[in-house]
Amino acid sequence: MNIKENISLKQYNSFGIDVKARYFSAFASTDELTELLDGSLLASSRPLLILGGGSNILFTKDFNGLVLKNELKGIELVKEDARYYYVKAYAGENWHQFVSYCIRNNYAGIENLSLIPGNVGASPMQNIGAYGTEIKDVFYALEAYHLKENRIEVFSLNDCAFGYRDSVFKKQYKGQYIILSVTYLLRKQPAFNISYGAIKQELARMQVQELSIKAISEAVIRIRSSKLPDPAQTGNAGSFFKNPVISQTEFNQLKQSYPAITGFSLNDEKVKLAAGWLIEQCGWKGYRKGDAGCYEKQALVLVNYGRATGQEVLDISNDIMASVIEKFGVVLEKEVNIF
Repeated sequence: MNIKENISLKQYNSFGIDVKARYFSAFASTDELTELLDGSLLASSRPLLILGGGSNILFTKDFNGLVLKNELKGIELVKEDARYYYVKAYAGENWHQFVSYCIRNNYAGIENLSLIPGNVGASPMQNIGAYGTEIKDVFYALEAYHLKENRIEVFSLNDCAFGYRDSVFKKQYKGQYIILSVTYLLRKQPAFNISYGAIKQELARMQVQELSIKAISEAVIRIRSSKLPDPAQTGNAGSFFKNPVISQTEFNQLKQSYPAITGFSLNDEKVKLAAGWLIEQCGWKGYRKGDAGCYEKQALVLVNYGRATGQEVLDISNDIMASVIEKFGVVLEKEVNIF
């Protein structure tokens, strides 16, 4: 059991924020995890933080506890039937590399989720989604370790209570489990989802003659690369805010004052707004203060241009939220976890 002290977390978070963990270790097997959790250090070093790819987190100060890096690796075809492949991936696998693996093997269903940063373990935790696809659409089951009871439990689709960028692991079970692996239900016969106009346009630019999951993945990669910064070059956590959901009545009222406002009807009663559009209308797109700012190509993304502190990024996010409330009366919710 190798536990280090006063370790910089800069390389372990996509924002590149330079804070320290009082204690730090990693586990690559359940046996290693059990050994770490059984150690007396755990009780004396609360709080505990399980770290995956570090792509959905903003550190605002040193972490005075134990950080455990999830490095469980492996991908396997568990079973298959006439329609589906049941593909199990361990939580420490890089998400995009897993998507690429599935495309190479012609496992269909997650091609629209290409190039999303982070690891497999985070995918069900926040029900990641993009371009008309969410994890709940391809989810079969997951294994998670209960921290207090020291046992592995299996969660089904219903058990996870998936919502928009949400699950039981962000609400009532927050901090109680460590996700070990996720099994996905992937199609043998693709059901192509190109309902988002941007994908159709990109496929046309690519001059794709025959639609395939590989072509859709490539289109998504091109779209994301054109408007989102590479965390290896510019620190960021992707979309910082969720797209807000309001009532149809509220949307109709906003539409009268702002005819150009964009919204996607979820049902007869609810409409999802484009948070990026709201933020841009408030003048934040391209804003920079020191090394913290709002990305010039996508207002949903807050960035660290080099030496910004987490608090500086957080301050800008709070100012953005206040201005959106003032202008539109709409409350934005942070998608990124703040520590």
